[in-house]
Amino acid sequence: MSYVIVWTYNVPLHATDDFIVAYGPDGDWAQLFAKGAGFIGVELYRDGQTFLTLDRWLSEDAFNAFQAAFGAHYQALDAKLRNLTSSQARIGAFSAT
Repeated sequence: MSYVIVWTYNVPLHATDDFIVAYGPDGDWAQLFAKGAGFIGVELYRDGQTFLTLDRWLSEDAFNAFQAAFGAHYQALDAKLRNLTSSQARIGAFSAT
């Protein structure tokens, strides 16, 4: 089984390099997610100043267990990196069928 959470971000030009480092496959988010069992990886896609991330987990249960264990760390990192985007939205969370 596979579970993917998709986010979209608009990134100001001056924050592009820092955003790519923080949100890329080896970035701050991937390092935090790697503390949870069942984390597969992060993919980062770009179209101009619009980015998509795909956060891949083995299952929704694995992601929920991560959130239960590391939710405070998740919130702190989100607050720390919020200035790198002008907007962000969760598109959805998808399970493989």
